[in-house]
Amino acid sequence: MSIAVHDNALTLNVECYAGYRGEQTPRRFHIGSRVIEVEEVLDRWLEPDHRYFKLLGDDGGTYILRHDVAGDHWELTLFDALGLAR
Repeated sequence: MSIAVHDNALTLNVECYAGYRGEQTPRRFHIGSRVIEVEEVLDRWLEPDHRYFKLLGDDGGTYILRHDVAGDHWELTLFDALGLAR
């Protein structure tokens, strides 16, 4: 599944894998023209209206993506290039 979110200069596109329970887990995402492969899901948690995924990208960066369940869109809430957020 691929969902695009548009912000003035940034497009976040998330490709997911739906597991046996049908829950979508990010496997790859695009920030603008840049492609980041998910090396590892470091953590995941639920809030009433959102699902969060803390991810390790193939570029060594740590990312937190938030999925708005009702609106069915994704947001990048954290990027740590140095890996300090792990």
